[in-house]
Amino acid sequence: MRGRKKAFVLLLIGLLWLHGCGGPSLDSEVMTDMGEESESDLDIGEELVYERSIELQYAENFKVDYYEGGYTLLTITMDGTQFLIVPENGEVPQTLDKEIVVLRHPIKDIYLVASSVMDIFSELDGLDSIAFSGQKEDGWFIEAAREAMHKGNILYAGKYSKPDYELLVSNHCALAIENMMISHSPEVVENLENFGIPVMIDYSSYESHPLGRVEWVKFYGALLGKEEEAERIFADQATILERVSASEKTDKTVAFFFITSNGLVQVRQSSDYVPKMIELAGGSYAFQNLGDPETKRSTMNMQVEEFYAGAKDADYLIYNSSIDGGVSSVEELLDKCELLADFKAVENGNVWCTTNDMYQQPLAIGYFIQDIHAMMQGENDDMHYLYHLD
Repeated sequence: MRGRKKAFVLLLIGLLWLHGCGGPSLDSEVMTDMGEESESDLDIGEELVYERSIELQYAENFKVDYYEGGYTLLTITMDGTQFLIVPENGEVPQTLDKEIVVLRHPIKDIYLVASSVMDIFSELDGLDSIAFSGQKEDGWFIEAAREAMHKGNILYAGKYSKPDYELLVSNHCALAIENMMISHSPEVVENLENFGIPVMIDYSSYESHPLGRVEWVKFYGALLGKEEEAERIFADQATILERVSASEKTDKTVAFFFITSNGLVQVRQSSDYVPKMIELAGGSYAFQNLGDPETKRSTMNMQVEEFYAGAKDADYLIYNSSIDGGVSSVEELLDKCELLADFKAVENGNVWCTTNDMYQQPLAIGYFIQDIHAMMQGENDDMHYLYHLD
């Protein structure tokens, strides 16, 4: 198997050479340097002098450290990968730890596969750093991304499991940002790296606190050199949470679910960020102590009968539209699962659905918490990401 992978890589390099395609350009080149291993997380090279780190309030899966001369070290703590951002005219440290990937500012020619990150780049006014998308134009609910692809500023370069290697290499792709789906196709990571394209995996979905997901805007703000914008965006969402959390808690229970194509019910594990949002909004998730938090999984499937036992008396039902596009009425929902007709929330008219664009907009988590809070308070006039099913 390994021999076939190497043969594939050599074959593709040969094809690109015949077509006159070069490697990454110097101004967006990704370099790695050999050197002595560091003795500590902050002592990464003899030439770099540590200054400070970004203080994080909720996020646990990344770190940002700054060094004299405008150098920035990004660390993804989940997998230990590190990226050193070198100033545009700065020298690459000769004693740098050999495992650290070097990116030169300004970062550009990115292949963005992690769809939730597009919202962050858009809000940071950083779409010009993205040259390739793992999603087609009609798959984006973010208008700026659709427009950029329509104009040809961002090219479709294949989904996570089948990237267009020739397009990426011939157009000097400098960095691939993937989500955890790439774990199902490890050979893609190997191939990209063999072509000189480093892979950065986004672990924002593994954050236990909803604002931990939002705080990843600071990670990408540091990547792009837009720290001030990132701090402002995060502060806006934190303010919304503070305002909603200051309200009184309710005794209302909420079930958040999706009906799969094979008739199972997909729900969130209790440790996931969605149950946490329900709690922050003043309610309680219908399924307590569900799943194993050590697995880091967000969802799990259960039989309809099990869902019935746990959510029949829930005060509110929220249908997750992110996979099948949602439903437009209670009748349409009952077509998916007739047993829901006996649920308390259905009988009382307390059934809701998320909008299609919610999962692509992690920076709107504050607004979604606000929506859940308003739902439970009966204040339904100004929703952002929830709509009532009649």
